[in-house]
This record gives sequence, C-alpha cells and structure tokens, in this order.
Amino acid sequence: MSALTVQQEPRGGDSWEGLVRLWEETDWPEGCRVEIIEGIITVAPPPGNHHNYIAVKVQRALTPVLPPDCEIYHTLNVAVPSRSGLFIPDLVVAPDEVVLEDAKYVPGAAAELVVEITSKSNAVNDRVAKLHGYAAAGIPLYLLIDPHATGEPAIHLYGEPANGTYRLLWSGKFGETVKLPEPFGVAIDTSRFPRP
Repeated sequence: MSALTVQQEPRGGDSWEGLVRLWEETDWPEGCRVEIIEGIITVAPPPGNHHNYIAVKVQRALTPVLPPDCEIYHTLNVAVPSRSGLFIPDLVVAPDEVVLEDAKYVPGAAAELVVEITSKSNAVNDRVAKLHGYAAAGIPLYLLIDPHATGEPAIHLYGEPANGTYRLLWSGKFGETVKLPEPFGVAIDTSRFPRP
C-alpha cells in the first residue's frame, strides 16, 4: 500500500487551525501514519520490518548519550505551523517537559534531533518538505536515512539551521559510520542496515 493524499478544505478559522482540527477530528485508518505535509493531509501505512529495524538500531545507539531530561519517541507529533506541517518522524529526541504538556503535538522548535527513514512511496516528503520544515522550526539536527535513494542507500546529516535552511554536515552510504555532534557525540554504525 502506498501513501494516500487527502485534500480537503480546512473547516473554520485560519488554514493551519482548520487543518489541525480536521487532522484531530477525522477517523483515520487504525495504525496508519497521518501527517500534514505542506498543508495537505497524507495517510501512509505503518512502516515495514526493515524500516523498524533501522529505527531500533539508531535508537539503541542514541539511548546511552541522551541529553538529561530528554527521551526518544517513535510516534510524536511535531508541529511546524510556518510550513503548514505536522510531521511524525521515525524518531524524535525531545525534552520531557514539552512532551508532558497537555497537547496533541509538540512544537518543532522543542526537538533536539529528528530521524526520518524513507519509505519508497513517500521518500520525497522526507527529502524535501520535511527537510525544509525541520530547518524552519530550528531543530538542531536532522538525520535522513534513505534506503530508497537513487543509486544506493544513503544517509545525510543536516544541522546548523538558519533562515529555514540546513547545512549538510555529513553525507555517506549504508555501511559507513555517521557521527552525530554534541550533545550526542555518538557514532552510529550503519553496516547492518538492510537494503531494499
């Protein structure tokens, strides 16, 4: 099953509030990932086994080096209203205090790190829309793991967001080690990442 795009006019209020209200009030298929990407509600099936395996290996590498009072989340809703986005990254490192607030999502600016692992059907969202959205939110680090890159699987580490744009800090391929800067200061071995 590939991603499904649902376009519908927001109900009431400005477009961002209307989109979020539609996102909250609609009865979406159980288990699907429902995001708002550049003002369009997108429904995607749950990730497959290879996708989840990569996420678990990255989580295992990050766990010992988490900043104090932060945790790793798998299904945290991250809002970037300036880009009409409400994303669900594969992994998010965010402070406990923000996650414990009574809200359906956390502001993107609160995240320390987001990790996206592309799926074949919607990889362009992770490569383009989310790249710009996370940078616009000022999230310090964005790790894009792209098993579906043209040619061979690739990994890109973005950081130093300024004026809605990231700087590419590192780029490599599966099998290489990606080193995350402080506050993580960890090397992630990608040699066991499965290829599609």
